[in-house]
Amino acid sequence: MHVSFDPWSPAFVADPYPAYAALRATGRAHYFEPTRQWLIPHYSDVSGLLRDRRLGRTYLHRFTHDEFGLEAPPAAHEPFHTLNGQGILDLEAPDHTRIRRLVAKAFTPRTVEMLAPAVERLAAGLVEDFAAAGGGDLLTAVAEPLPVAVIAEMLGIPESDRGLLRPWSSAICGMFEPNPPEERARAAVQASVEFSAYLRGLIEERRGDPGTDLITALITAHDEEERLTEQEIISTCVLLLNAGHEATVNATANGWWTLFQHPEKLASLRGDHSLLPTAVEELLRYDTPVPMFARWVLDDIEIDGTVIPRGSQVALLFGSANRDPERFAEAGTLDLSREDNPHIAFGAGIHYCLGAPLARLELAASFGELLRRAPGMRLSAEPEWKPGYVIRGLRELRVEI
Repeated sequence: MHVSFDPWSPAFVADPYPAYAALRATGRAHYFEPTRQWLIPHYSDVSGLLRDRRLGRTYLHRFTHDEFGLEAPPAAHEPFHTLNGQGILDLEAPDHTRIRRLVAKAFTPRTVEMLAPAVERLAAGLVEDFAAAGGGDLLTAVAEPLPVAVIAEMLGIPESDRGLLRPWSSAICGMFEPNPPEERARAAVQASVEFSAYLRGLIEERRGDPGTDLITALITAHDEEERLTEQEIISTCVLLLNAGHEATVNATANGWWTLFQHPEKLASLRGDHSLLPTAVEELLRYDTPVPMFARWVLDDIEIDGTVIPRGSQVALLFGSANRDPERFAEAGTLDLSREDNPHIAFGAGIHYCLGAPLARLELAASFGELLRRAPGMRLSAEPEWKPGYVIRGLRELRVEI
């Protein structure tokens, strides 16, 4: 096992790509004792396993904890697991199928299309203020407020309450890192309790006074006799908020950091804004904001002669797969006009990211506005990475205009 793969090391978090290359060069499945996971670094395997029904985000639809050979999570963590376990990201069929179908009725492509003017208006306002201030921290001034405002707007969360969302989201996402310490688990549980109570109150209000927002649409979404339970609505709202807060924020800041490291590519994008659609996809491929997703092995699988038994967990290394030279020509090169780019930054299979069209809309809007209104934007301080590997992002990105 390569010592260079170390999700707790700041050096690895800052640049995991040499470790990924070493993993790909030496095999298709590597057992990593510290997290008791099988690391899967190749594109073809990651892509295939995302669609393989012998794996699942949960095992509880088929096995008890005992039957699966695992201990139940501590009772004190229950509020987090209830909240997280009822969202579509962590469910399997038949519940996943039912909930995703109902959520998709509310969160339609048309909904996203209708949001485009609002997203562009919000992005323009944020960038205008940022440019007028001469720059600052791109992360907190533009990257973060845009997706937070868009999701909060969609859900109908009052403006005065929006400051509560990011700390709750951040605390909950702390539980997705490998082997989180108990204090992080306690913070996630506390945030789960508070966030759930807040949303329960909002759902109650919407039942009495329906609006045109997504919470109202989730309450009224039904298929024959099927409806979403209150817990399923709460878990769906938190999942949308967390995805909007964490992945899109990091995709924006990480993407600009990549561009600053490739000044000639940034110059070509500034000279030709029509590159923006392919540039957004390439930035997602080149430095994937959620570089790893785990799956439970529900039935034995075999990878390159290695049997991975039921009860194991595989760590699908999206960040490595998206730089696999077997799938991408010149995989380690940033190519903003790359056409053949089936990256898996949004996953694949039944858990493909429901919010991908919205994320693309937000990224195109914020990058487009910054290219237009701040054409001379440059880095003013070398950024540091936050600790955390599963959701990977910068502490800040300080720039001047």
